[in-house]
Amino acid sequence: MNTQNSIIVPCMSCGARNRIPTARMSEHPRCGKCGTPLSLNAPDKPVTVSDAFFQKEVMQSSLPVLVDCWAPWCGPCRAVGPVMDALAKKYQGRLKVAKLNLDENPATGSRFAIASVPTLLLVKKGKLVNTLVGVLPQAQIEAAIRQML
Repeated sequence: MNTQNSIIVPCMSCGARNRIPTARMSEHPRCGKCGTPLSLNAPDKPVTVSDAFFQKEVMQSSLPVLVDCWAPWCGPCRAVGPVMDALAKKYQGRLKVAKLNLDENPATGSRFAIASVPTLLLVKKGKLVNTLVGVLPQAQIEAAIRQML
């Protein structure tokens, strides 16, 4: 099956990963393992996370997560924004893309010893698997994503 024309949807009931062809998404798909209806609300744009919800949204996510740690005063951070939007759309259903404003959420920045922005955290199954610092070409970010997936 062509993976470019399908998305992976985790079952909220049993955790099984289900490959859904994009052409069949309107057919109300069910989990192949337990039969529970699947939620197709996989975001196609970055989600905003905070210190309060970081554990739930990132560390406990059923999908791998790319976290863009940024600050509003940082020009290079604003340059990374459109890349995060493109990655969220391209990897929808396989990767969650999140944005964390470090000025508003210092605890998470401190927890991961983030010393400069932008910093990208790649998290899978509750573990930090890679950290990328600075403005990087989209191809380099995607290479790190592919290693994680």
